[in-house]
This record gives sequence, structure tokens and C-alpha cells, in this order.
Amino acid sequence: MKKLILFSSCALLFFCACKQSIKSTNTVADSLAIKAINDSSLTQYLSVIAADSLQGRKPFTTGETKTINYLKAQFEKLGLEPGNGSSFFQEVPMVEIKSVPEDKMVFKGKTTSLTLNYLNDFVAGTRRVQNEVSINNSPLVFAGYGIVAPEYSWNDYANLDVKGKTVVVLINDPGFADSTLFKGKNMTYYGRWTYKFEEAARQGATGIIIVHDTEPAAYPWTVVRSGWSKSKLTLQSEDNGMNRSVVEGWITLNKAKQLFAMDGKSFDELALSARKKGFKAVHLNITTSLKVKNTIKKSVTYNVLAKIPGDKRKDEAIIYSAHWDHLGIGEKIQGDSIYNGAVDNATGVASLFEIASAFKKLPKAPGRTILFISYTAEEQGLLGSEYYAKHPTFPLAKTVANINMDMMGIAGKTKDVVVYGFGQSELEDYAAECAKKQGRVIVPDPVPSSGLYYRSDHFNLAKVGVPSLFTGSGVDNIKNGREWGLKQVADFTKFRYHSPQDNFDAKTWDLSGIIEDVRMLFDMGYRISNEDAYPKWKEGSEFKAIREKK
Repeated sequence: MKKLILFSSCALLFFCACKQSIKSTNTVADSLAIKAINDSSLTQYLSVIAADSLQGRKPFTTGETKTINYLKAQFEKLGLEPGNGSSFFQEVPMVEIKSVPEDKMVFKGKTTSLTLNYLNDFVAGTRRVQNEVSINNSPLVFAGYGIVAPEYSWNDYANLDVKGKTVVVLINDPGFADSTLFKGKNMTYYGRWTYKFEEAARQGATGIIIVHDTEPAAYPWTVVRSGWSKSKLTLQSEDNGMNRSVVEGWITLNKAKQLFAMDGKSFDELALSARKKGFKAVHLNITTSLKVKNTIKKSVTYNVLAKIPGDKRKDEAIIYSAHWDHLGIGEKIQGDSIYNGAVDNATGVASLFEIASAFKKLPKAPGRTILFISYTAEEQGLLGSEYYAKHPTFPLAKTVANINMDMMGIAGKTKDVVVYGFGQSELEDYAAECAKKQGRVIVPDPVPSSGLYYRSDHFNLAKVGVPSLFTGSGVDNIKNGREWGLKQVADFTKFRYHSPQDNFDAKTWDLSGIIEDVRMLFDMGYRISNEDAYPKWKEGSEFKAIREKK
């Protein structure tokens, strides 16, 4: 590490440019840069980004236009340069599909039938850019978790032809129920709904239905319902999504159990067998049909990029990221239909501005370029970051690290800092040292089955080899303890996550925890910016080999 030098009490702390790496034992807590990160400016940013006037910040809406122009204006006000050539914007071509399935989805068995009601029992849509799609008398197959993972010697589609068929699969991965499988309670990407749809399409399935279960999904049915009741976006593709399954959807756990019982089978018993290696898919003597009508719009949405050029290595970049989008206006809940996304993710965007302000308060520019990216369409499946990973403004081999901020804590200071995907990269070691200065420690995700490392924008950078860190505010609250902190997380997930109730409230939010977290992330990024070394992936990370090929 670069040696940290303390000037007079009113001076800034910064790292010397000497080549020798020397561990710092001083603190940055009193520097002007650190003090630039404060609750006053954070409150101001939050009050704008989470306001009703931005209409829930959904891409392709006037809310997007207002949001990205506000972001651009703030970056300019802070003195940052455009991050995409001469522009603060990166166009992301997308297609918006408003899928409206039939109100009833009927499953027919040998002697009985089961009818599901849209939104209450099932949701469905398509990624195919067609005015109408349908499946007709498609046979159902229970394909376990719907996973093909050679590294875990797992293949739920082994010797299975699903062309013309609709697969029914479980959410999460086998490790959720058996700690000896996959990564145990730490969900892998194979547990994500996005992966399951992708794999079903690769296998040639006509349809795919995921069985929702609150605990392994890590969110209630209301989150699925609200997300699928609105239009959805996807990146434009040359084949207009024709490589995807015709219909993709979810059903509730209760209806799944009734569905399997129609064929004289126990859902619970089959789910149990699906957790064992060598599981063989089970054909159900049931068929289903469904018609989906679509309203289609092709347009562009925008990532917002700003930078502070490096003093010595302008061609090497450290990315700070946070998605600006949320869910827009949708189904009314408790009298409110605007999904403001205050925690998710006005907190992250406001934190970008705080960190940018801190860097600009330094007496000297950082050695490496600091690139700030606020992505679009994270809520649609990490689409803005997926596009950036394919069209980076800095070569991936020269992208040193990605520090991502999403859903920052609002319950005050904690003794710990949560690291999602614990054990992935050396960035955690930097985080640990910087947290230690604050008298804190880093800890693994207390709810690892939620798979948050695979659910935010840094994941797309990790997939192309860039060491990526995603932290969350800790749960061991200084005033109220760990159990209280865990309850705050659970209550947010149950009552506010992806609902119109995720609103900013300056009177009840305690921003002191966010301030501590953001100061820590600034500190570690600044240290990395003044080093020569590149942080590495740790042994056992699935991304290590990708980076080493760069």
C-alpha cells in the first residue's frame, strides 16, 4: 500500500506516490475529502432521486429523462468529465414488451383440470418480439432446479428432450437445502431466475414455469406479481428474442402442489428428490395452453457515465457503480402506485455523488482514472451493465476493479460491513483494512441464500473478469444489536422491497450508517487508485480464470 501522510489538521490526507508499498496505520477520518461525504448533501440527493416527480425512474418514460438529466447536471456541478468520449450518456438499445397473458391458465390432466388466475396464481410473458405468442397443449416436465452445471457434476436436463414441452423448475439451487451441494446456502448464479430462463431456452423448451417459494426466492410473491404486471425490457437482439422460450413465467407454491397432485404425485417428494445428484426429470401427464398478447416498443435508454482522469495512469480505471432505474408506475398498493425505489437504489446513486465529491476534494488527482457509472435497467435483469460489459469505455483488461453500491442501509451505524459473495476477490482485503480504521469488521452475507452477489450490476463485470465488490450495510447495529438489525432487513424485504412503500423519509431514516459505508468505499478506492498492482480474484472464484485470460 502507498504510505499515508498526515499534514496539518486542516489538510487533506493522501497517499504518497512512492513505488514502495507501505501499509498505512493512519486514519483518513478527519480529511476534507472524507468530510465531503456527509448526511446534508446525501439527504439533498435522496430527496430528488426518490421524489414522485421522477415517476419511479423507469426506462423509456419521462421519469428516465428527468433522472438522467439530473445525474448529468450533478456530475457536471461536481466538476467531473464525461465518461463516454464527449458525452455523459451511453445509448443502450432496448425493446419494451408489455405482455398480457390470458386471465386464466388451464392445466389439463387425464381426468381433471386446474385453472390458475393471472397475478394471483401465475404470471407469464415472453421475450419474443412478436405481437402474439402461444403454447398449445404443451406437455409438462418437472426438471428439478433446471440447472446444467458441469463443475458441480449436475445436469437436470440429462437425456431429456424438452422441445415442444414446458418445464417446471424450482427456484434457487440445491445448496439451499443441502449444504454439501454447490456452495451451500450461498446461492450461485444457477439459482437465479434469469439463469433458469436462459437454460430452458438453450435446451429448446417451448415454455418454462418457475415455482415461487418465499424463503429460497428471498422475496414474497408480491414482488413477482408487481414486477410482472408491468412492461419488461430486454436488450435488442438480431433475432428479436426468437432464441428464447415462447412463454416464461412463475406460479405460486400452493398451485404447484395442486398441479402435481393432479397427476397423483407429491410436489414435496419430487422436490426432495431434485436435491440429489443423478436426479432424473419427471414427465407429468399434464398439458397446458396459453396465449400472450404483446405491445412492443423499440427505443434506447441510457447509462450515465462520468470520470475523474487519473494523474499517472489515465488508461486504467476503477469503476464505482449504482443503477439509477426502478419500476416506474404500476399496480396500486396501499393507495400508492409510484415505485420510488428510495433504498433501491436512490441510496446508491446518491452515494456515487458523495464519493465523486470526496475525490474532487483531494489536493491531487488519483493515480488511476475513477469512472462513475449509473446503469439503466438493472431491475429488468441487469441490462445496462450487461450492455456496458459488451461495450466498455475502458478496455476490460485495463479496468482495475468495480465497487458497486445498491440498497444502502438506512438503520444507522453498525459494527460490521456485509460483503456479498464473500471470498471472491482481494477487494475484500482492502475493505477489511479500511473498515478496521472505523473500528468495524467485514462479514459474509447473513442471508447467503438470497444470492445478492448475482443480483446487481457488478455481476456483469465479474462475468468478464473484472474483480468486483458488492457490500451492504452491516446488521450488527451499534445501538440496537444484531437481531434488531436482521429484523430491519427482513421487514424491508417483506413490506417495502419493490413496492410503492420504498419511499425516502428524512425524519425516520438514519443515514449515519450509509455515511460510514461510503467513506470506507471511498478510502479503499483511493488506495487502489494510487497503487501499481491489480487486485486479483481469489482461489476458488469462478471468475479467476476469465481474468487471467485478459
